[in-house]
Amino acid sequence: MMSTSNGKPYLKIGDVARRVGVSPSVIRTWENLGLTRPRRTESKYRLYTADDVKLLKRARFLRKVRGLNAAAIVELLRREGRARPAADGSALAIGSHLRQLRSKRKLSLAQVAKTVGISVGFLSALERSQMSGSVGTLRKLARFYKTNILDFFDATGASSRQVQPAQRKVLEAGPGVRMELLAWGNTVMEPHLFRVAPGAGSGDSYSHEGEEFLYILRGALMITLENKEYRLKAGDSFYFESTTPHHWKNPGGAEAWLLWVNTPPTF
Repeated sequence: MMSTSNGKPYLKIGDVARRVGVSPSVIRTWENLGLTRPRRTESKYRLYTADDVKLLKRARFLRKVRGLNAAAIVELLRREGRARPAADGSALAIGSHLRQLRSKRKLSLAQVAKTVGISVGFLSALERSQMSGSVGTLRKLARFYKTNILDFFDATGASSRQVQPAQRKVLEAGPGVRMELLAWGNTVMEPHLFRVAPGAGSGDSYSHEGEEFLYILRGALMITLENKEYRLKAGDSFYFESTTPHHWKNPGGAEAWLLWVNTPPTF
């Protein structure tokens, strides 16, 4: 077990969840919105301090006693100076980008929300970086604006043959789904490392042009194409045409790691 600078041990997410009295997926949701900034090991496991636990207990109180939802909890704690945008800035960057895309086209929140199939309140929360959108929602928004989901990663700059883990572009695509872009620039493929928490998934079904290949590195994945369900486990690979409506989720009790490749880059 690792120790903090004052000699106290770091806690893993399971330990924190038991102490706070909420599920790990709830803690990940709050993290995506900027409530906590856990340290990560080289293997990307989250490590929490006693101060993190104290803040999360405050969030649980606001949720249970005052009935606030995740976005409202984070906004209240942010006003109190206790929470800030996520460390990688992904939620903040996506919100700003979505707002710019809509403003440039002189569209109202209601016009975009109705066409994409989401609520005005949810779209407003996305643009204000108070919520993070699922993979399905982000792909629908990218299609509506005739842009590429890679834009949400801020995948600018020169491409490199070698990308080290700390250099990856990261996108938090809804609660419990972390997309790490493995290559960018003048590529004909869009390769990701997906990390999917138990119970998390893509949200609504979606489709687009192209082909997809995925390989299960660890954990499990359930993917549905049209009305047919496939259950994949570590070591399984899967290929399908992206024009087939599809959605997916992690049905297991542990985080799933997936190598996921789209070609051509989506949208």
